[in-house]
Amino acid sequence: MSHLFVKTLRENPADAEVDSHKLLVRAGYIRRVAPGIYTWLPLGLRVLRKVEQIIREELDAAGAQEMLFPGLLPREPYEATNRWEEYGANLFRLKDRRENDYLLAPTHEEMFTLAVKDQCSSYKDLPLNLYQFQTKYRDEARPRAGLLRTREFVMKDAYSFDVDDAGLDVSYQIMRDAYERTFTRLGLPYVICAATSGAMGGSRSEEFLSPIEVGEDTFVVSDGGYAANTEAVTTAPLPELDFAGVPEQEVVATPDCKTIEALVDLANDVMPREDRPWQASDTLKNVVVVATHPTGERELVVIGMPGDREADLKRIEANMAPAEIEMATADDLASHPELVPGYIGPSRIGPNSPDRVVGEDGEISGSVRYFLDPHVARGSSWITGADAEQRHAFNVVYGRDFEADGFVEAVEVRDGDQAPDGSGPLRIERGMEIGHIFQLGRKYAEALDLTVLDQNSKSVVVTMGSYGIGVSRAVAALAELNHDDAGLIWPAHVAPAVVHVLATGKDAEIFEAASAIAAELDAAGVEVIYDDRQKVSAGVKFADFELIGVPYGVVVGRGLKDGKVELRDRRSGERREVALADAVAEVTAMIG
Repeated sequence: MSHLFVKTLRENPADAEVDSHKLLVRAGYIRRVAPGIYTWLPLGLRVLRKVEQIIREELDAAGAQEMLFPGLLPREPYEATNRWEEYGANLFRLKDRRENDYLLAPTHEEMFTLAVKDQCSSYKDLPLNLYQFQTKYRDEARPRAGLLRTREFVMKDAYSFDVDDAGLDVSYQIMRDAYERTFTRLGLPYVICAATSGAMGGSRSEEFLSPIEVGEDTFVVSDGGYAANTEAVTTAPLPELDFAGVPEQEVVATPDCKTIEALVDLANDVMPREDRPWQASDTLKNVVVVATHPTGERELVVIGMPGDREADLKRIEANMAPAEIEMATADDLASHPELVPGYIGPSRIGPNSPDRVVGEDGEISGSVRYFLDPHVARGSSWITGADAEQRHAFNVVYGRDFEADGFVEAVEVRDGDQAPDGSGPLRIERGMEIGHIFQLGRKYAEALDLTVLDQNSKSVVVTMGSYGIGVSRAVAALAELNHDDAGLIWPAHVAPAVVHVLATGKDAEIFEAASAIAAELDAAGVEVIYDDRQKVSAGVKFADFELIGVPYGVVVGRGLKDGKVELRDRRSGERREVALADAVAEVTAMIG
């Protein structure tokens, strides 16, 4: 410890929101350089490398081969796949001295694809699985929570290459199984959830989420086995309703009814129902969002949804990728007089607009696009805006009085909603994404002309899979799950050392005995931190031991005069004295 490059802190960093961030900084594992950018100090790097090694061993056992690409990449391959634009503001772009365009890689699909294209020409070269550990860069708009949302992070990304879809299914399952073994070895609990593909593209997509309360992801599970990120939850198709008995729509004066609550109250006063009171679920609210496309174009979009539900911008964005979604502002609405704030209905937008023009190329102009959340069934009747100040329309039927451009999963998912596979009601939980696997298919291979000759000497496009693990996020997840009020408590297989030997006293005999124990453990292959600091109090040494989080401790102090040392187990809290002569054997037995 007298030579270790570490300085522990007693106070939490001012910008720390979650325990992993607080403790990794205080214990001297990482240091902030800029928002979302961190230095890995010696203790932190040891943990990071141990996590990497466990992942590496499982991937090697699954038949994957490790390589390494640069992080600085040319523009052209990403332009060929359209991701130079699709990544939008998240991409770090730069120019060299000759004004050539480069990027700091957010991911490496293009590079893996081109490497295989250079080396493989026949089905005999496949299947193939390649991986790397590499730093990635994404210009995160709101970096937060230490290592959980950063601009620079360490990822393991792997890619499988097969001659057909059947081969991809096999490769995907091999990697899925390897991920389960990896996270089990790391000691990270996980749930495998259906997920959206986003900018990655492809078909099947699953996330490995670790159930952690501070996680940034929300997922759902059912007792029947359904699990999905809320962004990927689909609404089971609703049956079409018979609207034969629904009266014609009627526009009613609704002064001061810009909220759903006010509208429901007024409806029950002026047009009460005979069967039951009006409820928020009887209203169709129309939410205006702005979709910013990768080209920079800002498009106003209106989404109709039941009035008792809140819009979920993350779900909308996931289902309208690669556009970025935000709520429309008053300035956005000012340029569309047909959108009357608080009284927006479907009659003047989407396919219902008299100003809509559809060109020969299918391009739509003259009106904003109008989508519905799938909770709106065809034939259902609603109270909704009448597109005029202080006016709402009653008995407005979808399919009779208005149409839409399509459906977008847009509303929040609730506890108790039914799973789309019929497996029962959903429960909402929070988690941290630690891994993501995709069946990419042929998107990147087609864009970059990756083909091989099959068994019939016919040229076929290679089909790909993609498999990522956030290595630095895994460190944060382990820290979140393994700590107490005093500090970190690492599992032995990822800890920076397994045993922490503390010399707590001033006598030379104490330091000699502690040094001898540390040396003997080291000779036996046990990783040791030895606190040999001469002018540091026992209290400070104990505090550092607990904060740094090495799982086992040997305290050499006052008991030495009786030939005793104390063993401590940070995980169980157990403390016991043993004879000095038996200390190494007892510690070795304790750590297994």
